[in-house]
Amino acid sequence: MSQFITINDRFSYLYALERKGIKVGLSHTKELLARCGNPHVSFPSIHIAGTNGKGSTSAMIDSILRTAGYKVGLYTSPHLIRFNERVRVNGIPISDEDIIQFIDQYHQDFENIDSTFFETTTSLAFWCFSKQKVDIAIIETGLGGRLDSTNVITPKISVITPVDKDHKEILGSDIREIAREKAGIIKKGVPLVLAMQSPKVKETILEIARKMKSQVYNLEEPSDITVSKTETSFQWDSKNFKTSLIGSYQAQNAALAMKTVSLFDNRITRTQMREALNRVVWPGRMQVMSSSPWILYDVAHNAHGLINVLDSIRQMSNQKPLGVISIKEDKDIADIADVIRNKFEHLIVTSDSNVGVMSAELLEDGLRLHDIHANKIKSMEKAVAWLKTHLKENQLGLIFGSHYIGKATFNAFEFSFDRGAI
Repeated sequence: MSQFITINDRFSYLYALERKGIKVGLSHTKELLARCGNPHVSFPSIHIAGTNGKGSTSAMIDSILRTAGYKVGLYTSPHLIRFNERVRVNGIPISDEDIIQFIDQYHQDFENIDSTFFETTTSLAFWCFSKQKVDIAIIETGLGGRLDSTNVITPKISVITPVDKDHKEILGSDIREIAREKAGIIKKGVPLVLAMQSPKVKETILEIARKMKSQVYNLEEPSDITVSKTETSFQWDSKNFKTSLIGSYQAQNAALAMKTVSLFDNRITRTQMREALNRVVWPGRMQVMSSSPWILYDVAHNAHGLINVLDSIRQMSNQKPLGVISIKEDKDIADIADVIRNKFEHLIVTSDSNVGVMSAELLEDGLRLHDIHANKIKSMEKAVAWLKTHLKENQLGLIFGSHYIGKATFNAFEFSFDRGAI
């Protein structure tokens, strides 16, 4: 008989595993997967690492392959509202029933192995994909690459999105070292699709790829990128494309996705790619929360991501935006401040004490130390109300800084986040 009664009991148990932190090394993941019957060897996969763009690129690959008729598993993190979002098959989140079955069947193994939250969640995803008999699984790394729990797989293709500094407390601040960690997903003889990178990052990754005898497919840069309120259009491979995801950087993510799926299956047509890119959905990425007044939400939380978001906003509006920022407690205020300084007409800081984001007071003080004046409004609901009353015509409001404010943001707009599929 299970020690748990409700699904919430099981979620509480899973989240309690976070207290074990992040363990480096793959031994626990391998041992847990062995107890589960090594489900990760029963399906082909595409493995994606990088600092920014992993989620959007994964969603685009998923959309294209589904449009081409594949049954696709998608594993991403973190979630915005519900844990189930992390594991999807053909866009449908994993069911509570499957989560119950997995935890009840293997929770004693979690205890014996001393598994962490991410080791357990990764094993759950692989178990689900094997049970559902997916044709292909898109696997996003959680952190880094070399020692990430997902790195037990041998994929058909490895993909590395743009690499920049983030999670310095774990990955360090040396960009070459960070690149080496991301490049740790490269497997011997497995082709690599590589997004555009800074010279130091590219040099580091190519050196590792040569050692692994991995053929590298460098991404050709998209051109003629145009960002509107509803889509991003661009030219790539001498052809015109557009995607429903907003932001100039989404053109690169789309091109990376198309390059990857073409390598996986060269029978996939441009028509199928266009259809898939036009309808792809990936919440929390320059997502329109309100069109009148004009308010977007983006999870960007590091310098590179914020540069991309602000560049896109400049293309969309000739007015400085109003901003609402909330960031996780472990984020580097100095790096963020350097990017957002003088980019907003007015900036509001807010918080949510229940989800591990920085207090509004601490964030306000930290920004002031870096010559950024912001006012604090303690709840997202009140911050959104402030935006709605202060935005001028054709001025944009941006809520940004974290996945962890997703629930509060969607609630403030009475926005139905997840209808069951993406």
